[in-house]
Amino acid sequence: MSDNFLPTNNEEMQARGWEAVDVILVTGDAYVDHPSFGVALIGRWLEHNGLRVAILAQPRYHDPQEFRKFGRPRLFFGITAGNLDSIVANYTGNAKVRDVDNFSPAGNPYFGAEQNKNERRRPDRATILYANLARQAFPGVTVILGGLEASLRRFVHYDYQQERLRASMLTDAKADLLVYGMGERAVLEIAGRLASGKSLTGIAGTCARLTDAEMAAMDFPDPPLTLPSWDEIKNNPEKFMTAELALDGHSRALAIKPVRQRQQAAWVLQQPAAAPLTTAELDALAELPFAHGPHPTADDIPAWSMIRHSITIVRGCYGNCSYCAITRHQGPLVVSRSRESILNEIHRLAARKDFQGTISDVGGPTANMYGTSCGSKKTCARHDCLYPDVCPKLVINEEAFLGLLTEAATIAGVKHLFVSSGVRMELLLRTPKLLARILNHHTPGILKIAPEHTSPEVLRLMHKHRPELLPRFLNFCRELAAGLGREVQFSPYFISAHPGCSQLDMEQLAGTATKLKLPVRQFQDFTPTPGTLSSAMYVTGLDRDTLKKIFVPRRTGERRQQRAILEKISPGKK
Repeated sequence: MSDNFLPTNNEEMQARGWEAVDVILVTGDAYVDHPSFGVALIGRWLEHNGLRVAILAQPRYHDPQEFRKFGRPRLFFGITAGNLDSIVANYTGNAKVRDVDNFSPAGNPYFGAEQNKNERRRPDRATILYANLARQAFPGVTVILGGLEASLRRFVHYDYQQERLRASMLTDAKADLLVYGMGERAVLEIAGRLASGKSLTGIAGTCARLTDAEMAAMDFPDPPLTLPSWDEIKNNPEKFMTAELALDGHSRALAIKPVRQRQQAAWVLQQPAAAPLTTAELDALAELPFAHGPHPTADDIPAWSMIRHSITIVRGCYGNCSYCAITRHQGPLVVSRSRESILNEIHRLAARKDFQGTISDVGGPTANMYGTSCGSKKTCARHDCLYPDVCPKLVINEEAFLGLLTEAATIAGVKHLFVSSGVRMELLLRTPKLLARILNHHTPGILKIAPEHTSPEVLRLMHKHRPELLPRFLNFCRELAAGLGREVQFSPYFISAHPGCSQLDMEQLAGTATKLKLPVRQFQDFTPTPGTLSSAMYVTGLDRDTLKKIFVPRRTGERRQQRAILEKISPGKK
């Protein structure tokens, strides 16, 4: 039965008594009705606000009728590639085709079993293709882009599968508007304006495509931040670093200036970011009537299996790691859900028939940022709370997460409750009671940490902690665990072939890991994904801080040599 889901076809739409819908959300993922899946979250949010919403999941894009199955939407098509960038979903960091898509049924990235005869469920640069198909189906229909892919490709960006810079996805798709970041506020404002026949100009959290004449007619109280243009970057790729540094600083500062960039034949104008949701608003999203599972036509979704018994407790991150786009997309402020809301969700989860007693994760982008806040009375332009050291104005509320874990573990039906999300070691060193609680009760055998590297220079380029943090943390954990009568094991995560990383750096990393008795279980080659300063370093060969030239391992042989060093010391790969 699909009564509890948003409609996915005409029959389900008519079963609700609808002759038409207000919004059609198109996604490259299978439809899983759960708040961890962006299209479900936006769909339920619009439904909550009185709109009729349908989901077009993984459309057969070679069939022109797919985009016509619900008829013309009254307001707009909302287009997303899904929870992942389509290139990241379809290709490894070395641009090899992936044979698994965790957001597709049975992990099969193809519509059929014969991979060489059938198209992929999620096409490359899905946002562009879906937008074109929506307009072909209904000429003149309003097309709104959103989701991670569109958000991080809203300006000139690097595409590692094509090994070249590309223009904004908004101009390539020729859509009406692009929603960047977490889109709840913007998408509701868009729907409201379209319903009342108002202009879409000036909506916070959106980017618009303007002609030269339209840009010239804009009345700005203060000059916008103007990034190097497509032509400037094309003629001088080092300008790409200029643009990315400007965007990074603007995003972290939560600046209210618009941002603009000239493309080939148009401008992209970004409005200031939408205000982050409050704790109460984040709580309200979790209370929406999700079915908490895949649609019956999309069973056995690996990504769903991984998170089905997990709880998201925070949004946003102030870590600002060079290779990570979470801050650029979710924002530099951490918003925590209330303890009451989280406990209510755990009660509901424990009452589900498929729950067997284990909550696999209580976390988010960084679990132990829960309850933290800024104690500064002045406006902060950095929002860079952990680099090079923990900011003295960061308020760390140890009791918030500690109390949550303690109370959650007592809920009837909960036998095990784990913290499996990423944790920041420098914060855990400042919360020894919380760390002891995690080691003693909430670690599934192995504590996952992400030192990423051990080289001082590589860590600086990654915008990470100093190298002495790792041995200090390991020693502290081992002493703490010994006092608890336990033995702690670690699963560290490392990155090879990051810009600035040489083969000697990797050999030193391997030597340090061996010396620290740290098994190397998880590692991957650096991938230059859109929206990160590491990608800008990869493209330009420039140090993010000094703008001096650095070594960048781009050739396949160089990347394989670095990876091989870690493979030699990885358990089971000797």
